[in-house]
Amino acid sequence: MNLRSSASCFAILALALSACSNQESAEQPLTTPDDESAVSEEEMSDAAIEAAEEENEAVFRAPSERPVDPFTYSNYNDIRVTHAAFDLDILFDEKVLDGSVTLDLDYLNVNADKLILDANDLSIASIEARTNGDWTEAVYTMGADDPVKGSALEIALPDKADQVRIVYRTSNEAEGLQWLSPEQTAGKEHPFLFSQFQPLYARTMGPLQDTPAVRMTYSAKISTPPELIAVMSAAQDPDGERDGEYSFDMPQPIPAYLLAIAVGDFGFKAINDHIGVYAEDYILDASAAEFADTPQMEEAIDELYGPYRWGRYDMIVLPPSFPFGGMENPRLSFLTPTLIAGDKSLTNVVAHELAHSWSGNLITNATWRDAWLNEGFTSYVENRVMEALYGKDRAVMERALDLENLRRTISEADRPELTALKMPEDLGHPDDAFSQVSYAGGMFFLKFLEERFGRDTFDVFLRNYFDHFAFQSITTEDFLAYFEDNLWAQNKNAVTKEELDAWIYEPGLPSTAESPTSDAFDRVALQQAAWITGDLAATEVETANWSTHEWLHFINTLPDGLTSEQFLALDDAFDLSRIQNAEIASAWYLKAIEGGYERAFGPLDEFLVRVGRGKFIYRLYATLIENDKRDWAAEVYARARPGYHPIAQRRIDAIFAE
Repeated sequence: MNLRSSASCFAILALALSACSNQESAEQPLTTPDDESAVSEEEMSDAAIEAAEEENEAVFRAPSERPVDPFTYSNYNDIRVTHAAFDLDILFDEKVLDGSVTLDLDYLNVNADKLILDANDLSIASIEARTNGDWTEAVYTMGADDPVKGSALEIALPDKADQVRIVYRTSNEAEGLQWLSPEQTAGKEHPFLFSQFQPLYARTMGPLQDTPAVRMTYSAKISTPPELIAVMSAAQDPDGERDGEYSFDMPQPIPAYLLAIAVGDFGFKAINDHIGVYAEDYILDASAAEFADTPQMEEAIDELYGPYRWGRYDMIVLPPSFPFGGMENPRLSFLTPTLIAGDKSLTNVVAHELAHSWSGNLITNATWRDAWLNEGFTSYVENRVMEALYGKDRAVMERALDLENLRRTISEADRPELTALKMPEDLGHPDDAFSQVSYAGGMFFLKFLEERFGRDTFDVFLRNYFDHFAFQSITTEDFLAYFEDNLWAQNKNAVTKEELDAWIYEPGLPSTAESPTSDAFDRVALQQAAWITGDLAATEVETANWSTHEWLHFINTLPDGLTSEQFLALDDAFDLSRIQNAEIASAWYLKAIEGGYERAFGPLDEFLVRVGRGKFIYRLYATLIENDKRDWAAEVYARARPGYHPIAQRRIDAIFAE
């Protein structure tokens, strides 16, 4: 945390001037008294001096120097990559991308004479630099390999070089790319490729400044086998014909982790004039029907927080090995097929990924220590969308489930520091920042602010926040400074500094957190209690109108010590071991593992082999090991592992290694 300390008035005014326009990048060095452009005290008006003196009494301030991302080698405070132009061949036989990337450079330090990029398992063929329109060979070195960060690619730059062109090839074991054989797809005829670059795997696709602190535009020319189609997180090829040659353009600046590509045999179905869905044929119609409310979601966010700024919004349903519920790649969200429940009960994930078009993509955390700025804001907006479209009851149920998961995450945390919104300085891997703390914890913090300041006032603040920092990367302290100046200053009695610190910097769940209660969950609990005591048979539990959320509450709150007969009664009544809803199935399997209910293990085996979504499989494997099923779990994993994404493989390998 950075507290305001006394400083000269002209330094404070320079800081204020540097942040007054959202057209300026938040990452640019702030003006200091040593700069030639610094405002002298004599030049300040009386009003400016008075304002600066008042500001000097404030609590929070943005850091005077931009923080350094510990998970990048790049010298982005000296030189920024502003545009990347890719020209790549997709080689399925070798499972590599082969080609080049041309990077446009902007010098923040006029004396910089080298460019340092992030690279991970890349084979470099040649590097050239352009000066005054002429290309010359550049000297470069590749640093030692780090298991998390990969290697530093250091390029010596001729004087005033404004571009570098790197010819390279990826590894067939690149962690950010998954290559599926035809047998691993639904169609069984063609291979499939998709990427997952968050948080630091874009460097496995190309040499880049792979940090959320740097935003760039990009373009791409992609060559594929002619029978396949390629899509990216960019404006899609206007031709769109399956001819093996595709071009893309992303005119809005994004961080490298939002690069994305998918190549395969899939179709497209429009939902409206600027929203549609890509998917393999077997699930295309069902996906379009499931996500039919996406235009209404966009309208709800537009009304609350301002217009959608990215052109089209499309989605692609990936094969089951995709390790996440969704990934917010701009213009093209990646989604898991486990969302296709048939009743729109899991479309909160779609709302979440769409909401990232404001929080995360439009405004990005500058470091992964600040991941809650991406995920907490997005979870809050998601919940507001659920309320707007489906009513308050559904929004409350989802928050209640989130609170259960958040409390479990906090109780199971290996390190207390990982349960504060601001992650510790010694964060071991950026993946560690993506827990329920950043998602649900961040949402409940914003819900706390909404309650204290009033929803109408808070909505206006958030809309202005999205406008002010649009297309910038910021830190927690940037947010706090903006919050103080634009919301807290108008009502200092709404919250205390101690309450804010408890949310942002202290571990655990603050006492000021909301405790959402759902009437629907109360009714579920009454029926559950009656069944447990024997007053109701399982077949008499009235579930016909239950949502997925009510089922999850029923299963998650089942007490320990259920008998085999009780498990069997529920299974016979509702076929829970074979249910197709992956959320309900996963919750049931966890209870079955803990209760030793053997009849569920056959379907669980099939589930673990079929589904690659980390939310489900990580916890299932860990629970199996904790309940003396290590050997059984290892045998299943040996069969399932080839079909899992490399990210999931690494995470589950670590679970077995503990």
